[in-house]
Amino acid sequence: MKKTKNFGLIGASGYVAPKHMHSIREVNGNLVVAYDINDSVGIIDSYFPDANFFTNQKKFNKFLEEFKHIDYLSICSPNHLHFSHIKFGLENKCNIICEKPLVINLSDLDTLEKLEKKFNKKISTILQLRLHPEIIKLKNRVLEENEDYEVELTYITSRGKWYFVSWKGDEKKSGGISTNIGIHFFDLLCYLFGKIKKSYVHLREKNKCGGHIIFERAKVKWFLSIDREDLPKTAQQKPYRSLLINKKKIDLSENFNELHVKSFKNIIEEKGFTIDDVRPSIELVSNINSSKIEVSRENIHPYLKKI
Repeated sequence: MKKTKNFGLIGASGYVAPKHMHSIREVNGNLVVAYDINDSVGIIDSYFPDANFFTNQKKFNKFLEEFKHIDYLSICSPNHLHFSHIKFGLENKCNIICEKPLVINLSDLDTLEKLEKKFNKKISTILQLRLHPEIIKLKNRVLEENEDYEVELTYITSRGKWYFVSWKGDEKKSGGISTNIGIHFFDLLCYLFGKIKKSYVHLREKNKCGGHIIFERAKVKWFLSIDREDLPKTAQQKPYRSLLINKKKIDLSENFNELHVKSFKNIIEEKGFTIDDVRPSIELVSNINSSKIEVSRENIHPYLKKI
């Protein structure tokens, strides 16, 4: 019988935390302790009512130091805190499970690699879209076929005025929407189509951005937006995801619910996604955030033609 794994959690009150709690339970893990500066965390009762909880970081730190048997520290904190929380977990002899983006500063990846070796622990990140059945089929298709692809990526998810008051609206804390909203899809493109030859940015604003990327195996027009005015009328305020490969739509609307559980199972079996896996997408969004805007009417996403 396998030994139950003990988990700690940083960032218990956010949107993604329940997915981590659910996943911990599904892999027969035990959430021993959680930490968040916000005390609205009643959701914990649905999963681990006996979990210890702290809003004071010093008390949380002391608990980890004294308990000494946390196998995995799960990190769901704001993006700009990921690096410091990963470092903290490694120093306390924990393996790490961190939400994407793993970091928002590219140079931090090299530091994390050194820390991983220093403390002999593993850093894993959640790249759940790679585990989606349709993406697995598509990856196999790309490997089998000797052709280049024309790709159009559209992701529109409405956000209200609160977004720009929260840390998510602060580009220094979130990395901007290309990082906070787009990292899932940029990782997917890197995973599917290989190395990046060239990236152009046609639009970069606080609530939307778009551009054109030339990969080894694909040319991609992309558009991201949190402006509800960009939603198609058929979307009815729901997130709109569209991935067209040679004008054929890849349906990613189903089979989302258990992808975090699959991610956790893989991590426990030492098959999780590593720093090497995440590096290409972090490099790409760093480039997008620092690139000059290219004024062009060629190779632009259809949404950008309306602007």
